[in-house]
Amino acid sequence: MRLEAVGNPALRDALAFVRSRRNPPTAADLASALKLSRSVARWRLERLVAIGHLKPVFARREGGPGAGRPAKRYEVAPETETLEFPRRRYVELLRLMLDTVPASRLTEIGAEFGRELAREAGLRTSARAETALDRVCDALGALGFQASVESFDRDRAVLVTPTCPLRPLVVAAPEARDLDQGMWRGLVGEALRDAGDVRCETHDCLSGDSPCRIAIRLKLQAVVRD
Repeated sequence: MRLEAVGNPALRDALAFVRSRRNPPTAADLASALKLSRSVARWRLERLVAIGHLKPVFARREGGPGAGRPAKRYEVAPETETLEFPRRRYVELLRLMLDTVPASRLTEIGAEFGRELAREAGLRTSARAETALDRVCDALGALGFQASVESFDRDRAVLVTPTCPLRPLVVAAPEARDLDQGMWRGLVGEALRDAGDVRCETHDCLSGDSPCRIAIRLKLQAVVRD
């Protein structure tokens, strides 16, 4: 049933819009972006909920008409498997290849993959850590992987993503975690000018009902420099 969104252009466009956003959108947001009526936008979002791609969440409105009433928003459901038709079994191929790669090389290979994602998305660098991390999330959104900044405090930050590019591989082969952490290090290193030694730790990857969290430690001077 989940393949319905891949084969249906209308559902695919709606899903791509939600995945490109750092924060869960409403039906009104989708209607405005795709020039739809709200009823049509709501139907598409609810259909994506029914087939498992999205989850409804409620957030209290602030100011303006309807303030105080929870607004229904739609967030991406955590993904632990690749969605392919026909199945190309790339995850299985990569899992087999892991056995031939020295563990010491996985982090650097992952970092190069992260840099490749950054180049594909046209990720621009920034001297400010908060801006850089926002750009990482926007770049991933442009590639179809939803991510957002959960917290930021001086030299530490946490990103959260239900659609980490390498999560299906980590679920199938937990030893790929070094590859995954390297990918995030490469992405952040490309976004933050003079980032120095970025350290990334991934959490909750193996929990199917939770998004991945990436704990990031940054060089302090990169954080405070203008």
